[in-house]
Amino acid sequence: MQHSILDQPYSLTPSQIDFYKKNAFIKLKEVLDADTVAYFNQVISAKVDEMNQQSTPLEKRDTYGKAFLQLFNLWREDPKIKALIFSKRLAKLAATLMEVEGVRLYHDQALFKEAGGGITPWHADQYYWPLATSKTITAWIPLQATPLEMGPLEFSAGSQEVLTGRELSIGDTSESVIQKNLRINNFPHLIEPFDLGEISFHSGWVFHRAGANSTQHMRKVMTVIYMDKDMTLKAPENEGQQNDWDTWCPGVEVGCVVNSPINPVLYE
Repeated sequence: MQHSILDQPYSLTPSQIDFYKKNAFIKLKEVLDADTVAYFNQVISAKVDEMNQQSTPLEKRDTYGKAFLQLFNLWREDPKIKALIFSKRLAKLAATLMEVEGVRLYHDQALFKEAGGGITPWHADQYYWPLATSKTITAWIPLQATPLEMGPLEFSAGSQEVLTGRELSIGDTSESVIQKNLRINNFPHLIEPFDLGEISFHSGWVFHRAGANSTQHMRKVMTVIYMDKDMTLKAPENEGQQNDWDTWCPGVEVGCVVNSPINPVLYE
């Protein structure tokens, strides 16, 4: 199946770019059409079913385990999925929003929140990333319309400069500490459904969470994490960053551009 929309540019207005600069996230409607979403729902779901190793019952998992099934770098597993991850349309949006000349891939993730799955606690992604600047952005791509009861992504608008909570891995502590601090400091909390074909982009340091999935259906989401094409590796500051260096930036040296074979430039 051809997905010409994946290579066609999506026009952003100056006010949308300004919104992202201020709030460190943006939701964009009709980035993908219904046929494209349906196609990738099918192929990504099949790959997740094949790769999923989670056998512990939902009720016996910890908060992180209840949040979602998480599978990485599906672009290396299936050329059909690679077409989405390498989409010029998405990569150009990432570069335009970050105001950089080009972007390369950090990695991709499927995040499937099971029927009855729990919350995704408040966190900032970049806690886990050994990357030297804040020029990082994640495309969050729902593979179906995502009503509130399914647990869409929620954002704390403008929280990218907040330092409290940056040092926390995702879990019960991050949920309570970050939520309390954001509330005290009065950051707007945006909770909205996602229409079919709507996707969001958020920066590595903006705080975000997702609600539980109270429906009878899997909440299927694909994500692509982009970084400035000139991003350099920093010395890891925690176990998560060390693990990410080893896994997603293999062979790259501290201070050098993250240009390993699995971090290709997707747009410039």
